[in-house]
Amino acid sequence: MNGTYRKDIEPGIEVDIVLKQDQRSGKLTTGIVQNILTSAPFHPHGIKVRLTDGQVGRVKNIL
Repeated sequence: MNGTYRKDIEPGIEVDIVLKQDQRSGKLTTGIVQNILTSAPFHPHGIKVRLTDGQVGRVKNIL
């Protein structure tokens, strides 16, 4: 499942995100969602979240 819909994402789930500095390479970072930063119900590039380790990025995959 991809991370373009906010309703699919909730704190505590494991996701793959792409960090801002990794957008060109597409390198993914795995972590647990701490909170959701995008307020819109849909975003074409992925919902922006903060992981429990403090990293911020857009969700590419929900694990």
